Amino acid sequence: MPNPFFNNCGPLKYLDILKILNIKDDDQIKDQEIIDIKDLFAAENNDISFFHSKKYNDIAKNTKASFCLTTQTLKDYLPSSCKPIIVENVLISTSHLTSMFYPDSVNDNFDDTVTDITNTKFKDKVKFGKNILVGNNVTIGSNCSIGHNSIIEKNVAIGDNCSIGSNTIIRNSLIKNNVKILDNCVIGKHGFGFFPKKNANLRYPHIGYIIIEDNCEIGCGSTIDRGSMSNTVIGKNTYLDNQIHIAHNVKIGENSIIAGQVGIAGSSILGKNIRIGGQAGISGHLRIGDNVEIAGGSGVIKNIPDNSKVMGYPAKNIREFLKDNK
Repeated sequence: MPNPFFNNCGPLKYLDILKILNIKDDDQIKDQEIIDIKDLFAAENNDISFFHSKKYNDIAKNTKASFCLTTQTLKDYLPSSCKPIIVENVLISTSHLTSMFYPDSVNDNFDDTVTDITNTKFKDKVKFGKNILVGNNVTIGSNCSIGHNSIIEKNVAIGDNCSIGSNTIIRNSLIKNNVKILDNCVIGKHGFGFFPKKNANLRYPHIGYIIIEDNCEIGCGSTIDRGSMSNTVIGKNTYLDNQIHIAHNVKIGENSIIAGQVGIAGSSILGKNIRIGGQAGISGHLRIGDNVEIAGGSGVIKNIPDNSKVMGYPAKNIREFLKDNK
């Protein structure tokens, strides 16, 4: 479906994209139009994607993208239906191109469409505290409440039987039914994605959004970043304790429970029925299987298979950890 939060300024012509990236090409397809930029998994015919790491070889082989920003060493993993565009730095080129397709994603400005809830259609529909601001095109289901000093920004969708705490900001988010978001949360701001440069760091545009499925609870002071290219997803019946940080593109499976002060770095994917103890940390771009238990204070720096129990830093099988630390 079309991005509900950021406007796609495409299609862009293939030739124009080459000019943006300062690339010369003799192909006879210069007038072909490219509709959108998406990750390898979501891209479709006439879309452009990016492929920068061997971690994504299997996805690259099956992408439906018509074009892909990549390197000389990775291009042969792409299917014949996908034309590689060779660039020096895939992520920086992707950032520049994303900015062209979605210019309103570059700056994470406040929503200037918000108005006091008493001036909206929700004044007789929602139970609310003082100083509530609501943006344009917001939808809120039945039997919902919003605490003091909270902001629901434009195009956010909130389902039935939801509770939003005080001093909470929600933007770029689709929230399903029976969700509780407690006080002092920030949901849907851009993630910590940037490229270090000597004089001025280059921030990566974030065009994804947040999806919080049914029957979830987000604890006080927690932050969930929207996706950079794909979406950040909290699976149904998942409970997050207080002061948890979920970075961009993270996906957490259903029926998971995560204790306080856990941090999950960008693009990691967690399976179903996960249990994570307090103050554990999970590095980026990892795969954590179903039914995994991670003890409090652990540091996870590699993939974990299904049905594992790990502990320590770096995290390892809990029996090995206990044996090594008698």
